[in-house]
Amino acid sequence: MCRKRKMDISIGNHGVVVLALMLIMLVANGEEQRTREIGLGVILDIDSHVGKSIWVSILMAIEDFYGDTNNSTTVIVPHFRDSKYDNVEAVSAAIDLLKNTQVMAILGPQKSSQAAFVLDIAQRSKVPMISPATNPDLSPIRNPYFIRIAQASSTQAQPIAALVKSFGWREVVFVYEDTDFGRGPIPFLFDAMVNIGTQVKFRTLLSPSSSDYEILQLLYKLKSMQTRVFVVHMLPALASRFFKKADEAGMMAKGYAWIITDVLTGLLHQLDPQDMDSMQGVLGVKPYIPPSNQLKKFERRWRRRFRKEYPDIDRVELDMFGILSYDSIVGLAMALTRVGSELSTIFKRAKKASTDLAAIGTSDMGSKLLPMIQNISLEGMRNRDFEVVNGQLQMSRYQIVNVIGKGEKHIGFWSSRNGISNQLISQNQSSDYTTNKDDLGTIIWPGDTPRFPKGWEIPTGGDNILRVGVPAKGGFVEFIEASIDPKTKVVNASGYVIDVFKAVIDAMPYDVRYKFLPYENPDGQRIGDYNDLVYQIVLDKFDMVVGDVTILWNRSNYVEFTLPYSESGVSMLVPAKVDDSKNVWIFMRPLEMELWITIGGFFIYIGFVVWVLEHRVNKEFRGPPHQQVGMIFWFSFSTLVFAHKEKMISNLSRFVVIVWIFVVLVLTSSYTASLASMLTVQKLQPTLMNMSELKARGDYVGYQDGSFVVNMLKDMGFHGDKLKKYSNFKEYANALSNGSTKNGVSAIVDEVPYLKMLQAKNCNKYVMVGPTYKTAGFGFAFPKGSPLVAEFSRAILKVIEEQMRNISDKWIRDEADCPGKNEDVEPFDKLTLESFKGLFFVAGLSSTCALLIFLFMFLYENKEILVSHDSMHHKLTAIIQNFDKKKDLVPSETETVNDSNDYIEENIIGGSPMSPAISVYHQGEGVFSPASPM
Repeated sequence: MCRKRKMDISIGNHGVVVLALMLIMLVANGEEQRTREIGLGVILDIDSHVGKSIWVSILMAIEDFYGDTNNSTTVIVPHFRDSKYDNVEAVSAAIDLLKNTQVMAILGPQKSSQAAFVLDIAQRSKVPMISPATNPDLSPIRNPYFIRIAQASSTQAQPIAALVKSFGWREVVFVYEDTDFGRGPIPFLFDAMVNIGTQVKFRTLLSPSSSDYEILQLLYKLKSMQTRVFVVHMLPALASRFFKKADEAGMMAKGYAWIITDVLTGLLHQLDPQDMDSMQGVLGVKPYIPPSNQLKKFERRWRRRFRKEYPDIDRVELDMFGILSYDSIVGLAMALTRVGSELSTIFKRAKKASTDLAAIGTSDMGSKLLPMIQNISLEGMRNRDFEVVNGQLQMSRYQIVNVIGKGEKHIGFWSSRNGISNQLISQNQSSDYTTNKDDLGTIIWPGDTPRFPKGWEIPTGGDNILRVGVPAKGGFVEFIEASIDPKTKVVNASGYVIDVFKAVIDAMPYDVRYKFLPYENPDGQRIGDYNDLVYQIVLDKFDMVVGDVTILWNRSNYVEFTLPYSESGVSMLVPAKVDDSKNVWIFMRPLEMELWITIGGFFIYIGFVVWVLEHRVNKEFRGPPHQQVGMIFWFSFSTLVFAHKEKMISNLSRFVVIVWIFVVLVLTSSYTASLASMLTVQKLQPTLMNMSELKARGDYVGYQDGSFVVNMLKDMGFHGDKLKKYSNFKEYANALSNGSTKNGVSAIVDEVPYLKMLQAKNCNKYVMVGPTYKTAGFGFAFPKGSPLVAEFSRAILKVIEEQMRNISDKWIRDEADCPGKNEDVEPFDKLTLESFKGLFFVAGLSSTCALLIFLFMFLYENKEILVSHDSMHHKLTAIIQNFDKKKDLVPSETETVNDSNDYIEENIIGGSPMSPAISVYHQGEGVFSPASPM
């Protein structure tokens, strides 16, 4: 106990200096008020870097606060104790501080295991304990006298889970320290992984006292597993040794992903350069402290003060715990200022106590001080306030970093509101929660590669490479062909199935190493059928089978299949014959419906435009309303066969008609050519319509050798002597060409992908007829219970959505794309509106321009009407009446003068200018008022 008192005196000299300085300032300012000393117990691991950082920050906070605030009635006097990394020492220090020094608050300890012991004593003594311990089991809710000035380690579970989800990793392994600190966040990390659908394949503890050999043995065990994503939760002392051995075990290479937790990430600067070399490519998360000018100035001052206190230490870095300790001391000092001098600093103690613990008593100030420090809000050394709510520090943003070179590189942020982002998003800015890896900066992964690990792979070496069985056949080479190079003994495989398989491997969320093994005898000949090939998985000769293997119920009894990756179904292919029959509505087929409607609309529009332009000057476009409406339709549609006989008097109407006749000429010519081509084209029809007709005729039927289709045909009632097997497309084509003879067949029955390929190779010779009998399609086969089935199935879905069209176009071409197509039987393509858009644009533009020019000219001629009349109704009535008047009516050459006089007498009666059309309209609708006599 004497030794501790000696340490208190020597370390407490800093507090004496501060107190003396404050008293001098108070006297100089003429303060009559007595300043009271408030003892603060500080329990730290003094020899640790974090302990030294907190110590210096506490001294600076006290000096800064009381140096700037001269009217305070209280002053904090720190009493430091060294816990020496030991729980018992920490408890002993706490008892000493409470019993002998009677401190009003305790800052520390920094380790979670120590804090758990000291907290019980602080709770019993009613003394607030301010600690950076991160263990979530130490909850301010359950322990009201506990004030946490760091993030609980459980809060990092969400940013780590978001990071795992962003890269699509399906499995992770937890490696953590066997201490209260190490075990604390693991349940929260586990739940976070479950919520994103990621499986925790393994959890392992590692004691801080583990030897290098024990660490290496654990790493080799982890390396033998398939998971390649590791979450490491350790303090720097153990982590430095762990990653050195991981590098030695070859686990800091390409394909591995390592994520470290917040405390280790925040203390990376404590590690030696050699330790950092073994951690290249590691990702880490840590609470984000925004940079500011105030923080930079403080850091410079802190470095000078640290070197003064510890001149023998070369590497000096201000960490998160030093910053938060400074802010917490300032908050505590402000709370004490608000409490004032009326509270007692004496502990209430029992008169008789048999133990030191019982002799501590309870603090009268603690219960009064606690509410003021449970909720602290002040402007700290950051861009945001230092805020403690209900005893817990509030920080909602995390920084994601990548260990590169001798330090760390910032690659992104995480926030509880926005998820992962490459830039800091304001709390007031609305944004969706995202976990997109593209929002992160460039990452250099272990192995010095920018390509992110897939997170899972089959362990390398020996028999651990995936043995992929493939059928040894050379007939349907477009689907799969496998051969062994006689020199290198390497299996070369190609075809549609192999391209799909390789695309699926690339789409897997982890690396899969494999080798092809053909199912053949020593002579290179195929053995058995596809049922025998699949059964080799049961015999443990293959780890999986890749080929044009159809998913069947009997095969699924002893193996498991992935989701199908091909088109499914069994159908029939037969030769085609030419059908010359014609449809009664064939004259409508040359033009698509949209084009028909457009042409009809333009006919009406052009007729209307010509009527407007000719109505005032041309006798043939005047008369009763029904006659004029008929003229609109008659004139426009008569141009279709160039049967219009009306003479155009207006130059504008002549211009419109010239353009329209050109359009009609092009349309009629195109229609005539298309109809003529359609009437001469030949259409293909199948020689057989269905399998029932084929079976009734007793014709020969072909099928693929080794396929399940033969059993299907027998079950449908086909006789075995009528079934012929073939091994390639050429044999299929020859058999169909020979017909149902000794050397041929009437139809080929096979799966749809094969029939489509046969059609593409023999354009227009064969037709596929129904019905199509459903099957599950092609799939990859695995042993029963294999975890690869689900992974491959997910990858197949991705390939189907993104790449399958390109693969199918490469191998299984559509019949319409086949080379050497017979043009005589090429399907007819209708004329579309797209082909005549330019023509209609010219016609519409010319007619509309002519109409607008006429309207402007007409309105200009009648501008006096627009000025003289007041109401819009009178103006409109007068304009319509003037439009209906004849203007310089020009008779035709065959008309006589008498005809002209008769026309004048009929239309101008009694001096009234009203035309018959206007008169009829006036009588029937009552729209126009009687015109006044001229």
